[in-house]
Amino acid sequence: MSIDATPETEPVLSLNTVRECIPDECYERPTGRAVRALTRGVLVYGITVGALVVVDAWWAVALLWLAAGLAVSGLFVLGHDASHGALLPSPRANRIVARWCMLPSLHVESAWDLGHNRIHHGYTTRQGFDFVWHPATPEEYRAMGRVTRLRHRIEWSWIGSGLYFGRTVWWEKMWRFTPEGKRRDVILRDKWMVGLAAGVVIAGLAVFGYFSGGIVTALWLPVKLVVVPFLLFIQIIGWTVYVHHVAPEIRWWPRREWSQYKGQMESTTVLETPRLINWLWFHNIFVHVPHHVDVRIPFHQLPRAAAAIEVAYPETVRRSRLSPWEYLHAARTCKLYDFERGTWLPYAAASAS
Repeated sequence: MSIDATPETEPVLSLNTVRECIPDECYERPTGRAVRALTRGVLVYGITVGALVVVDAWWAVALLWLAAGLAVSGLFVLGHDASHGALLPSPRANRIVARWCMLPSLHVESAWDLGHNRIHHGYTTRQGFDFVWHPATPEEYRAMGRVTRLRHRIEWSWIGSGLYFGRTVWWEKMWRFTPEGKRRDVILRDKWMVGLAAGVVIAGLAVFGYFSGGIVTALWLPVKLVVVPFLLFIQIIGWTVYVHHVAPEIRWWPRREWSQYKGQMESTTVLETPRLINWLWFHNIFVHVPHHVDVRIPFHQLPRAAAAIEVAYPETVRRSRLSPWEYLHAARTCKLYDFERGTWLPYAAASAS
């Protein structure tokens, strides 16, 4: 429920108040429901990769690559849910499942937990804190060198979301970054484990390829089954995160104006996706407002939680159908940002006097 304003005061909007409108049933995490989703995700991934092993026609390989990138994304989304502790009743089981589901996407779960679960969700769209698709101001863009400006133009173009996610989130904030303190040893251990697992798989595929087809097959098989699906996953998940938090009507907030309510309710979206695609791969990840309101809600309860939040806050929740045209419009419009005015700007704003 919302708090009525009086002539003398502005309403105090609290995220805890929003959570009060979510039915208790939305927090139930039946093990059977999670096991079915995990089984489906593993089967989709296994069948797709298995088909890639035996198929050689270029058009079939291209289609299977796309399917494999989506399959890796599907497992990653379930791992993301488990990493938040929302998939299964047991915290230990969630951690184990998260690590395994994130292996095909080469994600270090403990580092992801710090960057995504703690920082991104803790400070969503807050200037200087949330690093995920953080916009540059005209002044910051002017201060960039030529190469950095070119990189910014590519990464913030309609085709650059994968490059942005791969560089900023996957590489800089996960693989390259290791914090000091109590998390350091756990993250370093997990990096070694993920790296070792990836090395063993790639080496195994290379050996198998060598004995089945020679040196060319030895080089081709790891690329075909691991590298290309991973790169397509990076593109898919980068685009997914972009549409969650970047659009002409979505605000980013200066530090002094930001609040949990603004970040989680006003700077996220609910996007409707085709049912089959959602069922096979995306597991309601585009129903993003309730996920940001309370990460404890499992993926299968996000639509119900979103409906309850929309009833209580109809003027706040932003719902629309996922559209490539809206994405292209956002990619053309959202280049730089004026935090004081709360508006997206074109690159031309950086050259204005």
